[in-house]
Amino acid sequence: MPPTLASLVHHSTLKLTVLAGEGRLDTPVRWAHVSELPDPVPYLDGGELLLITAMKLDAEDPEAMRRYVRRLVDAGVVGLGFAIGVNYEQAPAALVRAASEAGLPLLGVPRRTPFIAISKVVSAAIAADQYRAVTAGFEAQRELTRAAIGAEGPTALLARLAAHLNGWAALYDASGALIGSAPDWAARRAARLTGDVERLRERAAPASAVVGGGGADGDEEEVADRVELQTLGIGRRTRGVLAVGTGAPLGTAERYAVHSAVALLTLTTERSRALREAEQRLGAALLRMLLAGEPDHARAVAGQLYGELLDAPFRMLVAEGPATTALAAPSAPHGADTAAPAPAPSPSAAAPSTRQARAAQTAEPGTAQEAHGAPHGAAAPSAPSTVDDPSNGAAPPAPPLSSATSLSGGAPATTTADPLGSLVDTIEAATARTGEAVLIVPDGARLIVLATDGGAAVRACAEHAEAAEARRGGTARPRARGSAPADDGLVIGLSAPAGPTAAATAYRQAEQALSVARRRGRVLVEHEQVAAGSVLPLLADDAVRAFADGLLRALYDHDATGRGDLVASLRAWLSRHGQWDAAAAELRVHRHTLRYRMRRVEEILGRSLDDPDVRMELWLALKATGM
Repeated sequence: MPPTLASLVHHSTLKLTVLAGEGRLDTPVRWAHVSELPDPVPYLDGGELLLITAMKLDAEDPEAMRRYVRRLVDAGVVGLGFAIGVNYEQAPAALVRAASEAGLPLLGVPRRTPFIAISKVVSAAIAADQYRAVTAGFEAQRELTRAAIGAEGPTALLARLAAHLNGWAALYDASGALIGSAPDWAARRAARLTGDVERLRERAAPASAVVGGGGADGDEEEVADRVELQTLGIGRRTRGVLAVGTGAPLGTAERYAVHSAVALLTLTTERSRALREAEQRLGAALLRMLLAGEPDHARAVAGQLYGELLDAPFRMLVAEGPATTALAAPSAPHGADTAAPAPAPSPSAAAPSTRQARAAQTAEPGTAQEAHGAPHGAAAPSAPSTVDDPSNGAAPPAPPLSSATSLSGGAPATTTADPLGSLVDTIEAATARTGEAVLIVPDGARLIVLATDGGAAVRACAEHAEAAEARRGGTARPRARGSAPADDGLVIGLSAPAGPTAAATAYRQAEQALSVARRRGRVLVEHEQVAAGSVLPLLADDAVRAFADGLLRALYDHDATGRGDLVASLRAWLSRHGQWDAAAAELRVHRHTLRYRMRRVEEILGRSLDDPDVRMELWLALKATGM
């Protein structure tokens, strides 16, 4: 620890005496400084022991001494050393009284003790403290390194780090989920920081933040009241977050330990670029074979990396983001044969971002893979689905995937700026914790995922979609033709469970579900929901739209003049099955106001809302015009 006033007083060669402020001798001293200026404050930095002879001070004037001492205290001076026997044989009573009143320690310096001796002792003590801090930091680095490469990996590292800090430590993955903490009681404390972690992840890495807080639920062990968050990763994309909780700001040794932990955890989350690109090419080949109807060849290629995906029913997922968001793909190999017996992704089209997670205890925090390079050639664009309801028979082969365009790897993965990247982070983090294999293929502004049915990836995708729906207010908002996606623009279609021989069918089902999700303004639609059947997709017909426009034109014209919100009120009233209170609460108006608006609707349209056929036609018209 740094030198204190008490350590100086007890130093055998200095012979200092305490004249005032005995109760504050444990204050650390940052430096010893000599100044005879009447006002040395502009030249001080705080934490100094100020040494004076009072050569230019009116040391016997009580009021002058009060002002002098008060300015020193306000400037952060921790003590005052007065030379006895130089200008004054004894410390002036006015100075002693002023120091006592202000609580400033006043030390008497005997004539035989030069000020330079005090400065040397302080300097040597500070240097020794810094050396101890550096030595402790290197020792912590060695211990943390041994823990990181051991069998327990990040778990042991967190335990060692918490011990070095005399506090706690926690690790969050790329999606912001808590994946480890130490000691055991820190899990509850760390779980309450997910909001702060999410806000930090939205910033470009590297980033850090300090948040306050205290013990929770009266647990005496949870005494840390200062939490520091540090992002992990070598790029601007956050790969995880480390949280450390301590009872005071970090010292030099503790800072060394935290920086070492950040570096080691970053190494465990980053993977070799060559390895990623090799997995990308392997995954692309595997998907091409499956969609081309070659499951036997696909099994041979899958090996241990993706073999378990083909041993159990899987689901095909197709996600779509805004047109400006695209996941990068590696260059296609020269001479690659893009002509498959059945339509399939071209070599340049599907650049997978993949992870076969390790066991939960040694799992790396899940992260989104960053592919590099650009497509060698352009493949034919994906053919859009023309119907929302799939046929009961076998679906036709999947169309070729479009060539992937570049995604800025520097943007932080957030749900608004990069919806596909955020979905990748969520899926990979979930599979990393369970050891489940997953194949993720970026395709321009789309994403194709092959995941085990009922596994962690499918569950994580559903939870991600629920969170996106919640951000949109929990209400489906159909998109008008040609309009931009709402909010982050994420739309997901999920196929029914399938096997390797039905991969093309699963891809077609996922595309159909994606089309329905886009029309309905939903984030996620499963194929089972599409197959259940609905009349709503048929409302996209131009003749139906023309009828709907004509039916509601008078209401739209009325609202355009600023005389009311009849269309919105009608939609809310019909969606609530004519329940006045519920519809009024949704609109945030009084129910009498809503009743008046519905009477105006009847007057303008010349139809009675008591007629169920009228209500049905109006509801379908609203649905058709909202698509």
